[in-house]
Amino acid sequence: MTNVNKNIKVTVICPVFNEEKYVAQCIETILNQDFPLEQLEFLIVDGMSTDKTREIVETYAQENSFITLLDNPHRYVPHALNKGIKYSRGDVIIRIDGHCEYPRNYISSLVKYLYQLDADNVGGVCETLPANQSSISKAIAIASSHVFGVGNSRHKIGANQIVETDTVPFGCYKKEVFDKIGLFDEDLIRNQDDEFNARLINNGGKIYLIPEIKINYYARNNLSKMAAMYFQYGLFKPLVNKKLGKPATLRQFFPLFFVVGLIVGFILSFLSKYFLFIYLTILLLYSFIGLGIGIKSAVKNKTFSLICHIPITFFIIHISYGWGYFKGLMKLLLKTDFNVQSSR
Repeated sequence: MTNVNKNIKVTVICPVFNEEKYVAQCIETILNQDFPLEQLEFLIVDGMSTDKTREIVETYAQENSFITLLDNPHRYVPHALNKGIKYSRGDVIIRIDGHCEYPRNYISSLVKYLYQLDADNVGGVCETLPANQSSISKAIAIASSHVFGVGNSRHKIGANQIVETDTVPFGCYKKEVFDKIGLFDEDLIRNQDDEFNARLINNGGKIYLIPEIKINYYARNNLSKMAAMYFQYGLFKPLVNKKLGKPATLRQFFPLFFVVGLIVGFILSFLSKYFLFIYLTILLLYSFIGLGIGIKSAVKNKTFSLICHIPITFFIIHISYGWGYFKGLMKLLLKTDFNVQSSR
């Protein structure tokens, strides 16, 4: 532990819902931190799980006085985060995810850089791992952390040095930030981090990505769960933009353009051979890029089926996000409800 961490009390907040497969290993990585446990408060905020999540957490809470289980009857993540922040007693708030494992120096390193950089939020890089050893799970993990899949999202594709950025995974905040700009927006069951971090930057805050801090994140284990997740990311982006008064990033528009291009290009291809040629050329280029990444990944992972699975996974990511974005725009224009069932 460095001197900067002395006497700093940290509250770790972990929203969970039906995480029986992952919550124990997540808790263990916090128990094994090199940060002094007497300076730590660990709040696990449960969305009224129907599996064994609560039972597992209660067992750990009985054995460790700094672990507290809180109820989140609303179930959604922003409600859990806000409840945890209101309950917290720490000088620093660290939000984590029950789907992840964290290195031994995770808390101490985040706190160190938070103060050394005079930052308002710092975070590490997600090392996206397959949920299991199936070819589909491997394809989801690879596509979800590749620049062709998620653009220049540095916390997913990595970075070579500490860099100021627009968002980081989960986040380590000075608690005073929440007093200054408010809590997480509870209208956003997805993308609440993006909106909060953009609001933070708009108020003069600084966010830094620390690439030496690696988080093991387990991706969704099938294509339907992955598609639902990316659809919801896209769905809530227009609402985020409306609340901010401007787009948080430019990369969010590319899946929308992709979906619109597929539809419009298909229609125009019936009107002219010229449009048909352009349309087919773009589709072939897209397919060849996905196929090339699939071949490279198949050789690296010695899994032949990735040649097919990775291009399909890219396509589903882009279609799901882009269609979600389109639906979000329609909901804004028609002033309809954004509430949907959150996917885990």
